Amino acid sequence: MIPHERSLVEQYKNRPFALIGVNSDRNKEQLRKLLAEDKVTWRSFWDGSTDGPISTRWNISGWPTIFLIDHKGVIRHRDIHGEEEIDKAIAEMVAEAEKEQAGGK
Repeated sequence: MIPHERSLVEQYKNRPFALIGVNSDRNKEQLRKLLAEDKVTWRSFWDGSTDGPISTRWNISGWPTIFLIDHKGVIRHRDIHGEEEIDKAIAEMVAEAEKEQAGGK
């Protein structure tokens, strides 16, 4: 999953797109090492466990759980899976954001 995420960050660099990770790993130092080894360059929060405050508040019961949130803050997809499906949804959402930025609605 991380190689695909890395490619998305590169593909949408300087465009209205952000990738944010939330990790449920228990050992924060070990997680930092893994993130460095995997060259994770996007913001990644540490939740401390599968029962952490972020997982609890967002009602996460399985990992990974993927949310696609549009430029207006609306959750457009939850538990979307498959690189092709994710790529298509992101492309549509980024195009919508860019169109709105350009003055079109």
